[in-house]
Amino acid sequence: AVVSTQSTGDVGGKVQEAQVEKAFNILTRDPGVKAIFVNIFGGIVDCKVIAVGIIGACQKTKLELPLVVRLKGSNMEAARELLAGSGLQIQAHDQLNEAAEAAVQCVM
Repeated sequence: AVVSTQSTGDVGGKVQEAQVEKAFNILTRDPGVKAIFVNIFGGIVDCKVIAVGIIGACQKTKLELPLVVRLKGSNMEAARELLAGSGLQIQAHDQLNEAAEAAVQCVM
């Protein structure tokens, strides 16, 4: 399997739902993208804030691609609970290797 990555930018400590939505819109326009892998290390920003942005962006873009999210940092348990309770098909992991493997499995 061939896995390619695309970076839509580092949003630093000021992540907002609109930025996540824009990134998802960019990625979903590419027919070659079969899954989205979001790698978050919340050293600056709270993982819970990022989870809220991801959920809102998924709802607004009506995301249909598989979404794997790696959360590591402050409030990662609360963030994982938000993602799990969202009713959306989001796989959340705290270990990078597990999340990467899950993303690869989505496209195989």
